[in-house]
Parts: sequence; C-alpha cells; structure tokens
Amino acid sequence: MSAIRRHPIITFFVLTYALSWWAVPFGGFIPAGPLIAALIVIPITQGLSGLKALGSRMIRWRVRWYWYALAIGLPLAVHLITVALNVGLGAPAPSLAQFSPLSGLIVVFAVRLINPLDGPMGEEPGWRGFALPGLQADRSPLVATLILALLVTLWHVPLLLPAFGATPWDLLGTFAVTIWYTWLFDRTGGSVLMTIVAHSTEGSIQTSAFWAAGTAAAARVGLLYALVWCAVAIGLVVIDWRFWGSPSPAQATMQPAYGEPAYGGEQRVR
Repeated sequence: MSAIRRHPIITFFVLTYALSWWAVPFGGFIPAGPLIAALIVIPITQGLSGLKALGSRMIRWRVRWYWYALAIGLPLAVHLITVALNVGLGAPAPSLAQFSPLSGLIVVFAVRLINPLDGPMGEEPGWRGFALPGLQADRSPLVATLILALLVTLWHVPLLLPAFGATPWDLLGTFAVTIWYTWLFDRTGGSVLMTIVAHSTEGSIQTSAFWAAGTAAAARVGLLYALVWCAVAIGLVVIDWRFWGSPSPAQATMQPAYGEPAYGGEQRVR
C-alpha cells in the first residue's frame, strides 16, 4: 500500500494494462480498464476527496458554449476532411448508409457518453481524469502528453491482432488524438466531460465503413484519417506553443494530489 501511495501513476498504468489485457487470450479487450484502475488507485492515494475531484471533472459542464461546438465540430471536421481527401485520391463517392436514419447516429453518440464499457466513458476518467493531471504536476503539458500518448498507444497494441482488426494507422491516430484531448482538457479548466463528448463524437462515425472492405479506398482511409489527426496535433502545438511549453493552465488549480480546480478555471487559462 505504501508503494502504491508513493507511485500512484505507475500503479495506475500497471493496473490499466492488466485489467484490459487479461481477456486478450480469450478474444476480448476491456475498454473500461482505465476507469476501473482509477477507481482503485484514487481511494488508496487520495481518499474520498480524490473521488469527489474526479466526479467533479466528469460533470464539469459549465464552460463556454464554443467548447461544446469545438468538442463536437473538430472530430466531425476530421472525418469530413478524411473523406474528401480519399475521394480526391480516386475513391468513389462514399456510402452514407450508416447515417440512415440520423436518429440512430444520435442514439449511438448518446449511449457512448454514458456507457462505462465503451471507450469514452471507460477511458477518459482514467487517462484525462487521473493520469494527465498527475503527469502534469511536475511536467509541461507537452512532455506530459507525449508520455501519456505513448502509454495510451501501447495500451491499444493488442487490438492489432486479427481478432480485433485494428491497423498500425489506428495507433498513429491514437497517439495524435491524445494531443487534442490534452489541449481540450486543459483549456476547459480540467473538464473530463468535454473530452468524453469529443471522444464520443470521434468514435460514433466509422469512416472506414464508407467504402466496401477490401477495396483500395477502404485500405487508404485509415492512413488518411491518422494523418489528418497528426496535422491537427501539429497545428495545435505550433499555434498554441506558449500553452504547451509552460506549466499547465489547469495545473495550478489541481493541487494538491491533482485536486479539484475551482469553477472558473476556464477563465483563468485565458
């Protein structure tokens, strides 16, 4: 127990990997590993106050309206740009069958917001709600994010097995999108809710399903999607370099023990 208290972040990642990977030999993968690991480590290292802080970040909805627009709009824009690039490279017009009816897509998005067995709710409370504030406690946002991005990407590696169907380009996209999630999290004063919304939007549309499996268009779209996210990540770092190289805007209000930022953190970062 004392070792866990001295090394909460290391313990969190070890538990996350173990809780998610144990099912891989049986053809499964547990997306809720980060959430479960956080709920184990936080009471031991931070007590009830830590759980309250995590809960507060997960329901922190009082941010400017344009953060909601950005959390939803940017992932949609990435999908749209990917499709446009693929068509520009010779792919036929995509099938939009997955959007019919539109209400079905909205339901998928809504369920992903609250389903702890899915990626957004299963991952974000752990990655952004616990690990990122801890990594940023004594590191710049850029260094902390690069560490987190590497560990999150490695966590996804078993999905490369044929049973799951992921590709190396999916891992590249995972690394790049982590940079976007950090920027959104810190710029909204530590709102995990905003990253859950963004993650749910990003995953509710399957760009690869726009073209028939086995075609050149379908094979190419995964690479294009990852490259567009890489462009977004590089753009965020270049355009907002002062943010990435300085102490985290949310960090000053998350002490001690990655504690809860007071309401208004979003205004402080400006």
